[in-house]
Amino acid sequence: MMKLLAALALLLMGAPVMAQAYNPRETFAPLDLGQPVNRYRSANGMPGPDYWQNRADYAIRATLDTQAKAIRGTVRIAYTNNSPDTLDVLWLHLDQNLYKTDSRGYMAAGGKLRGTTDGMTLTSAEVAVGKARAVAVTPLISDTRAQLRLPTPLAPGETAIVTLAYHFTIPGEFGGRMAWGKSRDGEIYDLAQWYPRMAVYDDLRGWDPLPYLAQEFYLEYGDFDYWLTVPADMIVAGSGELMNPDEVLTKAQVARLEKAKASDATVMIRSPQEITDPASRPKRDGTLTWHFRMENTRDVAWSASSGFAWDAARINLPGGKTALAMSLYPAESQGADRWGRSTEYMKDAVERFSAKWYPYPWPAAINIAGPATGMEYPGIVFDGIDDAGKELFWISAHEIGHSWFPMIVGFDERRHAWMDEGFNTFIDVYESDEFNNGEYAPKRDGEYAPGGGNPVDEILPILADKDAPPILSRSDTIVEKWRHPVTYFKSALGLILLREQILGPERFDHAFRRFTAAWAFKHPKPADFFRAMENDAGEDLSWWWRGWYFENWQMDLAATKIAYVDGDPKNGALVTVEARDKLVMPVTLRVVFADGSRKDVRLPAETWIRQAATAVPVGGASKVVSATLDPDHKLPDKDRSNNAVTG
Repeated sequence: MMKLLAALALLLMGAPVMAQAYNPRETFAPLDLGQPVNRYRSANGMPGPDYWQNRADYAIRATLDTQAKAIRGTVRIAYTNNSPDTLDVLWLHLDQNLYKTDSRGYMAAGGKLRGTTDGMTLTSAEVAVGKARAVAVTPLISDTRAQLRLPTPLAPGETAIVTLAYHFTIPGEFGGRMAWGKSRDGEIYDLAQWYPRMAVYDDLRGWDPLPYLAQEFYLEYGDFDYWLTVPADMIVAGSGELMNPDEVLTKAQVARLEKAKASDATVMIRSPQEITDPASRPKRDGTLTWHFRMENTRDVAWSASSGFAWDAARINLPGGKTALAMSLYPAESQGADRWGRSTEYMKDAVERFSAKWYPYPWPAAINIAGPATGMEYPGIVFDGIDDAGKELFWISAHEIGHSWFPMIVGFDERRHAWMDEGFNTFIDVYESDEFNNGEYAPKRDGEYAPGGGNPVDEILPILADKDAPPILSRSDTIVEKWRHPVTYFKSALGLILLREQILGPERFDHAFRRFTAAWAFKHPKPADFFRAMENDAGEDLSWWWRGWYFENWQMDLAATKIAYVDGDPKNGALVTVEARDKLVMPVTLRVVFADGSRKDVRLPAETWIRQAATAVPVGGASKVVSATLDPDHKLPDKDRSNNAVTG
């Protein structure tokens, strides 16, 4: 033992002086997560014993005017104050105001929005606090928000009833997240952000009504009942469950829908050939009103068209529960290599995500082919009419994956888009690996990695760019150049590396599932996630959070020297490994000996917690032929030319 210690000391004394790029006290410094622990949010990353959350229940009645391309409606919101604070105002989101020429979003985009509207108009507003009678109020409109000043304060435990009448012009395809457009047999309307929605009041900021600059949403949970009056020749799909199928479908369609609920194979509810058949609607003239209900959700969206085909299949969930996977698409999207497999994709993704992470809680998972492509809402997603093959699978799995993040786990997308997009990209990477024995694997390219190769190589230009923002930047500040590389790709890769290289799947999966279940239908923040993973996994991961999330650091690990105890290979070998940049990770050191044997030594991140260079005892009784760090190419090492040393 004394010989080994002496050899280590001599080796370290003779080690080259490292450049100041790596400083252990910087990499492993204490990390302030910026969110104090209290009885609302515990030190273990879980909701605290006094965690509270306000609630918003909605009843919405809206009419689609296809001539004026407009929505007109009323919404009744039962807003319950579960906070310990007395509220004298309420805040609402009016996201349609994004499309006004003087909106903050228009200015933030440099005037590059592709089209404009007059935004959302509130024609009346009244509030009843507690048991008091309703009083008319005048909304104070500020960009995409409206403040309602209450006639009497809303005390803890009380409910206010807010009743609003509103209308807006539906954006064309410039709407992006929601829009109307044309298909071969009829117009398609993808409707989201279609009613005034309550802003969040939480324990960290109080009211948090950030303006809508196109960075998605942060909303309260509740139950939704909504009634949609549309032309009678239209088919409507909406978040949640259709409550009156007998009133809006033909008898044949009702029977087919019931069949689909018991079928693992896709059942056609309305075939492409039936789209133009008058018999495929209960009536062709006038209007019909569709009633949907969705419980414990933060939002609802819907789509309507006279040109939809429709199919469905059963989703098998844990505990014997079921739901419906459904797809609605125009005739030009049909085909076995196109939307004919959409329901198969949705069914598989929801089943795997449910089994692996958290059971899907809602009655349907719906994929829509329409003008608002690549957008997600609870239980319903909007994808492209022309999507096909692996692109359709990838986008379908990704968008329905958002049902978990941020629809079930209620992340604040306005501030922390990396949690929304990165967590979801992380889970759909594994879905792509597993679907149909890897039919569309691997999902490592497209919009998530620029070149489609090894992701730890694809990330290197991002880590090297001094202008690339850290993951923990405010979402609105990340320009389009970096939105996908950082918000999606780097965030997802961080979770993959944490799972596969730092913690291992067994520890990671347990911690990740525990976090997901604890925060389902709640509002976790980054600090909650970091604490939850550390507590369950039993690790101080501050070095990882700092290097990958708070900073945009690079990694350069090197194998630099082979030596022997007392100069004799029979006494065992020592391999010097060095950290030459600020980011470190656990790594495998593979040693090949002259006698033909091979040994893998797993080095923890703490190898570099006190010094930049460490002599690693690797044993052996013969000379070392080679020693290689990260031989299987799993880490984002910026210079692989120094990863190996030969004897």
